Order: sequence, then structure tokens, then C-alpha cells
Amino acid sequence: MVKRTHYTAEGKVKILREHLENQVSISELSERYGVHPNLLYKWKKELFEGALETFIQKHKKRTEQQNFKTKALEEKLKQKDSLIAEIIEENIKLKKNTFGVI
Repeated sequence: MVKRTHYTAEGKVKILREHLENQVSISELSERYGVHPNLLYKWKKELFEGALETFIQKHKKRTEQQNFKTKALEEKLKQKDSLIAEIIEENIKLKKNTFGVI
């Protein structure tokens, strides 16, 4: 009976890194680590699916941050517009009072 070896996430990444960065063949890694080639292909598929999700999450996070900044700037602009309108209104009242126009 063959004893199964359970690899941690770090162990799987280490093995796949050898394959991807050092161009070590799947068959060689299979022999070296006693892992069935199909399992190595499965890990590789999971790695790339996870990478896709990582990049999607980064893009979503960046978009959310941009939206937050845009909303904050829009709010600040509204406050400034409101303040300008207030100052103009006061200016008009002062002119009316100063020049006797009612």
C-alpha cells in the first residue's frame, strides 16, 4: 500500500514554481516528489484560476477606491458650490443695503 503525502499550499507552490520558473518537466517533478502527474496538472490549473481571481479582486479594489475618491471629491465640490452661493447671496444683500436698493 502506498502512503499518501499531503502537501501544504507552500509545498505545492514550491513544486509548481520549479515547473514554471525552471522549466522542470511535470514527469520529472512527479518522480522527484512522488506525486501523480494528473495531480500536478490539477494544482497548476488551480494556481492559474486563483491568479485570475486575484487579478480580478485587485481590479475591483482599485475601482472601488477610485469610486470612493470620486465621490469624496464630488461631495467637496458640492460643499464649495454651496459656500460660493452663500457668499454671493450675502454680497448681493450687502450691495442692496449699501446702495439703498431694496
